[in-house]
Amino acid sequence: MARPRILLTNDDGIHAEGIAALESAVAPLGDIYVVAPESEMSGASHSLTLARPLRIRQVGDRRWTVDGTPTDCVVLALNKILPPDEHPDICCSGINHGPNLGDDATYSGTVAGALEASILGVPGLAFSLAATRTFDFSDSLSVVRVITEKALSSGIPDGTLLNVNIPKGRAAGLRITRQGFKDARPVISEHIDPRGKPYYWIGEQREGFHSHGGTDFEALDEGFVSITPMRSDLTAHSVIEQMRDWESQ
Repeated sequence: MARPRILLTNDDGIHAEGIAALESAVAPLGDIYVVAPESEMSGASHSLTLARPLRIRQVGDRRWTVDGTPTDCVVLALNKILPPDEHPDICCSGINHGPNLGDDATYSGTVAGALEASILGVPGLAFSLAATRTFDFSDSLSVVRVITEKALSSGIPDGTLLNVNIPKGRAAGLRITRQGFKDARPVISEHIDPRGKPYYWIGEQREGFHSHGGTDFEALDEGFVSITPMRSDLTAHSVIEQMRDWESQ
């Protein structure tokens, strides 16, 4: 029986420690293909480069870089780089250097890589380590391997990706969660460059998260791995019927 083909990408760049850890975790499960940004693209979200050409560079056996976003990497991997007879069975994105919880998943290039794969018909897994300063991926390896193996054997519904957030240290277990919402406000720092012109650095001040049961934030707070099924469909389905009377206006 042929070994599964596993496509890897990320948003921290081809040289990031996280993607090396990801490859180490899933290598026993199949044949690995790496297509990742040549430099860090954190916060790129689901952006696709349309205003300039992209360059692909092969840097090893079944390893390529793209001077673009994680979405660019997946689009090129599935439509240009990999031959049709080597189409991947799954796409794993990460391991991100930091969490992608709640609203932050919409900014995440890590999540976007898995999302683009799911849109193009390949099951997508996005892995993030919920650390902020120092990153030790050693305890994450078994989690990544177990979830990837389960996804390969059991499958994921079409058009669905799994956003996986892993706590620091040994996890208490796995939880299937929904996307939470944070309490935060933007913090914009203004500085002056050497030529006397202002520039700005966007950050945020977090004050907590909304706790309504079963969220990704809660799972991480309690030491569990959070697995949140997501789709590209942004429709607020529960609101459609509430707005039916607009149709008669």
